[in-house]
Amino acid sequence: MDALTSQHTTPIRANTPWRLAVLAQAVGAILKGNPDTTITGAAPLDQASAGDIAFLSNPKYAVYLRDTRASAVIVTAATHLAWDNPRGIACLIADNPYAMYARVAGCLYREPLPSPGIHPTAVVAASAQIAQDAVIGAHVVIGERAIIGERAVIHPQSVIGDDVLIGADACIYPRVVIYPRCVIGERTILHSGAVIGADGFGFAFDQGQWIKIPQIGRVVIGNDVEIGANTTIDRGALGDTLINNDVKIDNLVQLGHNCTVGEHTAIVGCAGIAGSVAIGKNCRIGGAAMIGGHLSIADGTTVAAATPVFSSIEKPDVYTGVYPIQQHQHWQKNAVHLKKLDTLYKRVRALEQSLSDVQSKAQCLNGQKTKGE
Repeated sequence: MDALTSQHTTPIRANTPWRLAVLAQAVGAILKGNPDTTITGAAPLDQASAGDIAFLSNPKYAVYLRDTRASAVIVTAATHLAWDNPRGIACLIADNPYAMYARVAGCLYREPLPSPGIHPTAVVAASAQIAQDAVIGAHVVIGERAIIGERAVIHPQSVIGDDVLIGADACIYPRVVIYPRCVIGERTILHSGAVIGADGFGFAFDQGQWIKIPQIGRVVIGNDVEIGANTTIDRGALGDTLINNDVKIDNLVQLGHNCTVGEHTAIVGCAGIAGSVAIGKNCRIGGAAMIGGHLSIADGTTVAAATPVFSSIEKPDVYTGVYPIQQHQHWQKNAVHLKKLDTLYKRVRALEQSLSDVQSKAQCLNGQKTKGE
């Protein structure tokens, strides 16, 4: 067990060492310190060792700066000035150290592309167009007239339907299913188990039975989108379901047919979004939030985790509808009171009306008394 624990706590090394000056130039950071410092990996401040780069974003971790063994640290200019830095650790200066760390880690751990080509077990329709430098993994199925862009990677056991378009540098992880006619943008990532373009939940009830409504639209996903594992996005009933550029969707999210998600919006795991919802740009939808159908969410809105949304949001703000956690016995008592809320409301309204009537009569009597005097 000790060996396993040791293995999992050992920082993962970068594919190739980076000279810090080259790394700073690659990510657009200001370098303070030895430009020849060699960076071979990334680690938290309190776990870093020689060759590692760490970052400080949350002030509560500033206590680890004093004893960190990192070879370089990403900090703000203010932190750099305030830190006495007795070991002379090199620094990358950034307004947003967390975002800068993301860029640095992207350089350090950039995965090399697999060798281009089509695996002999893949089943590719004769009419499909596959870029010469694309990668088609084992047991992949690609339908008629599908187009796979340059440097796109389709991992094993994924199914690409007829007339699907996948843009350049897209990455489709194992066991993804993309239904016919859907569009996947450039540099977009679909994680394992995602299903893009399944039929929307469209049925008409007539004479005691459900009649299926054909779902003839598509799912159109823009560039630089990331879709989490086992997330499902339904095709449109008539028009398309649209996921715009730079949208990030977590695992186990359901998006119904004909939804629109604006640019730079993030949707966290287990959120459920019914059909024909229009979510604006730069929104944040928390985990397990539930949004009813045919609603619109204004640009810049944040919906907190587990919040149900039953009406459109026209003013951007932070919206929360979560009942606070409490001991079960207290919840039971409050639930009983909550069931009586309408009755209590009516009683309070009646009491307010009675009090208002009494006050009016008292004012009238006072007025008559004043005239008599």
